[in-house]
Parts: sequence; C-alpha cells; structure tokens
Amino acid sequence: MGWNMRKIILAGAAVAAVAVFAYLAMKPEPVPVDIETIVSGPIEVTVNADGQTRVRNVYDVSAPVSGQLARSPVSIGDQVVAGETVVARIAPGDPAFLDERSRAQAAAAVAQAEAAVAEAQAQIAMAEADLAHAQTSLNRLHDLYARGTIPQAQLDDAELGVDVAAARLDSAHAAYDMRVAELAAQKATLIEPRSHETVTPNEACCIDVRAPVSGTVLSVASESERPILPGAPILSIGETDDLEIMAEILSTDAVRLQVGAPAYVERWGGAGNLDAEVRIIEPAGFTKVSALGIEEQRVRVVLDLLTPAEDRAALGHGFRVFLRIVEWQGDGVIVPLSALFRDGPDWAVFVVDGDRAVLRKLSVGHRNSDVAEVAGGLEEGARVITHPSDRVSDGALVVDRSTL
Repeated sequence: MGWNMRKIILAGAAVAAVAVFAYLAMKPEPVPVDIETIVSGPIEVTVNADGQTRVRNVYDVSAPVSGQLARSPVSIGDQVVAGETVVARIAPGDPAFLDERSRAQAAAAVAQAEAAVAEAQAQIAMAEADLAHAQTSLNRLHDLYARGTIPQAQLDDAELGVDVAAARLDSAHAAYDMRVAELAAQKATLIEPRSHETVTPNEACCIDVRAPVSGTVLSVASESERPILPGAPILSIGETDDLEIMAEILSTDAVRLQVGAPAYVERWGGAGNLDAEVRIIEPAGFTKVSALGIEEQRVRVVLDLLTPAEDRAALGHGFRVFLRIVEWQGDGVIVPLSALFRDGPDWAVFVVDGDRAVLRKLSVGHRNSDVAEVAGGLEEGARVITHPSDRVSDGALVVDRSTL
C-alpha cells in the first residue's frame, strides 16, 4: 500500500471520528422524570379540620348555698356514683369583720338591750308585788264575805284583780324573755371571724353535695378550701365513654357537608384511624380570628364517634384530633394531583409515549389533596409524569428515574 493510500485511510478515519463525536455531542440528553401509571379506583373528597373531643353530656355541679367549701373529697379522674358519692361539703361561713363605726353601733345596741333586760326584770318585780297584794286583799275579803259584812260584787272585783295581776306577771315574764333574746341577737353582731379549728363537733355542720349522675370527675374548680357563693361552680362530671367531636369549619366548606356524612379521625394518638359520622351542622356561624390575624366565618360541626369505646380507651375529654369529613366519594379514573398543571385555561399532563413526553389536555372532575377524577382526555393505563420540571416540554426526550 502506498503512502498516499494510507493518508486517505487516516483522513477518512479522522472524519468519521469527528462525525461520531459531533453526533454524540448534538444528541439531546434525556430528562430523568418520575412516571406513574393511571389506574381506576375509588376517590374521596374530604374537608379537613382540627377537632376536639368532648363528653356528650357534661353535668356542672354548683353550690346550693353560701358558706365555707371544704377541701374537695374527690379528684379529677375519680369515679362517682349518682346519689351516693359526696363530691363537696359546705360548712357555715364566717361572719364579716366590723369596721370601727359598726362595732361602736353594735356595742351601743348591746348596752341598750342590757338596759331593756334590767327594765324587764323590774317589771317582773312590780307584777309580783301587785299579784301578792291582790291575793292578800282577796283573802281578807273572803273572811268578811263569810261573816256577811260585804256584798258578793265586792268579792268578785277582788277575784278579778287577782286574775289581772297574774296576767300582768305572765306578760312581764314574756317581756323579759323577749329582751333577753334581743340582747343575745345584739351580742351576735359582735362575733368575730374564727378559725375552723375552733368549731366544736356539736355545732351544725355541714351540707353534703352528692353526685347528680354516675361518671368520671372531669374538672374541679378548686381543690382547696374556700368561701363560696350560691351558684358558684364546684366540679364537672361526665361519662368519658360517651364522646363526641366538635370541629370549627370554614363556612365555605360547611355548606358542602351533609348530616350523616362519614369521617375519619386521625392523629388522635392511637393506632389506626377512628370512624365518625356528622350529627349536627349548626345553622349559625361565628367570626373567629385566625393565627394570622384574619377574620374567618366558621361553623361548628358535631360528629358522633362510631368506633367502640374499648378501641379508643385512652381518648378522653378535650383531646385534639384531626378530621377528614367526606364531602363526596365515587369510583373512576384518577390522576395524581402532582401530574396536573395549567396550560392556559385548561388542565394538562405530560404523557410518556415511548421515550418522549407528550402534552395532553384533559378534563378534571372532583379533586382532593392527592388525586383528581379524570372526566375526559386520559385513559386508564396511560403513563404520566409527576412533578414535571421546567426541562420537560412537549416532545422532550425523557427517561424513568427509577431505571437509572
């Protein structure tokens, strides 16, 4: 082979190498993507909200009278029996302190009452003397009447005088008793507050308040001894097995719910989810300021727990839970929400056709936080790209990330 031929072969090889290198350099690099296959299945649209458990029927026990409430004989969590368990004991309250003017007035009233007692004693002495004198006169007239020296009318007047004197003595004794009672009442105004350790066992004590229903003590207003007024709260009683859930839901979400709608109770602290059902959607909303300072119109929704009590024994009154209340449920072709994006006014996805991404517009029905119902434009079994990046475009070369 001549030198010229070798030069031609080497030049051809160089050109081929350059062509291959150029082809490889200009060949588009496939974009790694996440691919998911479209399937048919159930879909649920839910309204999600935080809720709080509460005992269905809570009984608040209040004080029937004023007095000194003793230290609580029961504690939170204790079981009580209706009509048997003493949940509170109220003793007579202490008198109030007297200021200087009130004390002086009370002392003067005591002195006045003492003088009235002394006067009543004098009235008794006068009445006794009158009665003795009338009796003496009657005895003398009896002797004279027996001798026939006085008429019957004079004797009758003497007997009447004795009866009147006796009645006056009885009246004087009654007046004395009244004045003594008045003195005791005036002295009572000078009684000072005293320590409960000085109360003797024979003194009147106390009023026992018994549980109105059987259940568990949910709260105690104060465990320590304290003065109390009529109607003041003492404690609350309820049955923790009979729970319901209350949630405050945005009014725009509440209008889409119906009584009897199923719900799932999550994040309650135990294993699995609990079943619940909407019982009440209150007809009146209220304004609530969110943590961001935004005024919101909310509606209270009350749900019944359907899961048996033994499967949620740790759940109690006032516990926080997370609710997913079913607004709509059905079956159909579903597409991941992460695959959807807007193409003008329409929804669209990237469908994988071979090794290319193809833009496909579609109609979307109901949606939840994870998937959407396909109303048209996409068939079951199609492979779509989830979370498409800005490198993915119509006709772009793609490769499944899981195969790399």
